[in-house]
Amino acid sequence: MNVLGISCFYHDAAACVTRDGRVVAAAMEERFTRRKHDTGFPINAVNFCLQSSGIDADALDAIAFYEDPRLKFDRVLHRHVQAWPHSEETFVRSVGAWLTDKLPIGRTIKQSLRGFKTSCPVHTVRHHVSHAASAYYCSPFADAAILTIDGVGEWATTTWGTARGRAITLEREIRFPHSLGLLYSAVTAYLGFRVNNSEYKVMGMAGFGQPRYRKECEQLLTLHDDGSFSLALEYMDFWSQEGAYSQKLVELLGPPRRKDDPITPRHMDIAASLQVTLEEAVYHMATAVHAHTGNDRVCMAGGVLLNSLANGRFLDRTPFKEMYIPPAPGDDGGAVGAALYLSAQMNGAGAAHATLYRDGLDVALGPSYTQEEIDFFCRFMGIQVRHASSDQELVDLTAELLADANVIGWFQGGMEWGPRSLGHRSILADPRNPAMKDILNEKVKHRERFRPFAPSVCAEDAWRYFECEQQQPIPAQYMLTVRPVREEFKSRLPAITHVDGTARLHAVEQSRNPLFYQLLRAFGARTGYPMVVNTSFNVRGEPIVCTPADAFSCFLRTDIDYLIMGRSLIPKAPNAHLVHNLPPSPNFEESDE
Repeated sequence: MNVLGISCFYHDAAACVTRDGRVVAAAMEERFTRRKHDTGFPINAVNFCLQSSGIDADALDAIAFYEDPRLKFDRVLHRHVQAWPHSEETFVRSVGAWLTDKLPIGRTIKQSLRGFKTSCPVHTVRHHVSHAASAYYCSPFADAAILTIDGVGEWATTTWGTARGRAITLEREIRFPHSLGLLYSAVTAYLGFRVNNSEYKVMGMAGFGQPRYRKECEQLLTLHDDGSFSLALEYMDFWSQEGAYSQKLVELLGPPRRKDDPITPRHMDIAASLQVTLEEAVYHMATAVHAHTGNDRVCMAGGVLLNSLANGRFLDRTPFKEMYIPPAPGDDGGAVGAALYLSAQMNGAGAAHATLYRDGLDVALGPSYTQEEIDFFCRFMGIQVRHASSDQELVDLTAELLADANVIGWFQGGMEWGPRSLGHRSILADPRNPAMKDILNEKVKHRERFRPFAPSVCAEDAWRYFECEQQQPIPAQYMLTVRPVREEFKSRLPAITHVDGTARLHAVEQSRNPLFYQLLRAFGARTGYPMVVNTSFNVRGEPIVCTPADAFSCFLRTDIDYLIMGRSLIPKAPNAHLVHNLPPSPNFEESDE
């Protein structure tokens, strides 16, 4: 059974193809269009997924859309009516798209796919069901508790329930406007950053601050005995603009930061206070879910589950013993969840438990390029290149360059599914170098100096350097948890140790990414540390690179020293003049990465 999953029209549009309950291809539209958080119909991602999976459109059995537009419009309409006449301008500006594209979603999808021969039906799956399915059906668990938390779907902002076999049952929900995701976004806006884009910055700032405004932030919501919560809506202004705050929040916390204002210790303290408040709400809710379900395993998804600080302390602060968060817990992952849910429902008793683990390649579900294609690109561009004769020579050369303080652009295999670079489209560096954090932020990523960097470490060695179990929780494979660096290594690994002594851990298993694992082992043989700094292969405002051309352009426009694509090693100096052959750099919007 072949199902095409689609998410779009809000943020992070994406597509996937599942075959008999297994994800065989998945990608975000932004990687093809080069527009960060692209919201449009993911025609390029659809085209890739069909070609990569070898499925003709006429062989599709169904198309799954990740939410129900009719229910969502019901909420949007209520919001505008309640805020009228203040919402008039926003309503007039948005209603056309609802009437022509979003409400008739089946027709819109069929028209967008008019170049394909397909007559299969289009099904809608509720937003939080898609989130739940993206976590549960990709987990190793045969049964689990379910918890989903985001900004807002149709009406729900939070749901919990249970899953067993093929069945997912969401038993409770919290509805808009009460939303942890929107609360975090409101304070993100108050701190001068863009909503649905820069929440990562607030999380990074939190490590520099102290929760001195915790009492004030706790006034923004109430935690109830049944595990639920409610917002103090007088501090919010969701009616005229989602993610906004009211004058009463300004009276509570003081003057807001404007976009170009300097970041002060007060801003960092507010970020730290918000983070603590969010975590307490999540753990309070999770404790109630555990008591209700009696299950020690939990599957979680939704945009709030991108908060790796909260994820990292989750098992320490709740009764759960195991958790699974998918590599794309946000709206992009809704495409996978919708497809898997529909497949499970339509396939009946024959549906297999789905998994993202594909032939040991982990999450490399996006476009890949052969060595022949890479070589053709290098010849076409006139690039001076050195070739490694084997994987062993490649990792040995790369490890030597890293140990010599070089910054490496690493482009290997299929592009990762989800927002994290996990050793396929990565910028790598030496974690021992005390200057490397500033070098990467200022000269490579072109972003704020307070932003931290993640370590990629051989999974079986992670416990030596970080406070974690020897058997790592699964989310560490996807760089979704922050853990403390062990005290004796904080000064030895300054490039990956955040100011609060933590790191966003990426545990690399040999079976999931053998070449990257081999590189970590080679670097460890030279330095004693089987880990590297790993950050996404992009600059601020640009999506993660997808093609060799994307990678080469990013390489030439930054202070990356070497680009390694397949077995091709490309040095900067003899190729720097080729920057004049590149098209003008797009005027990208500010990014979260």
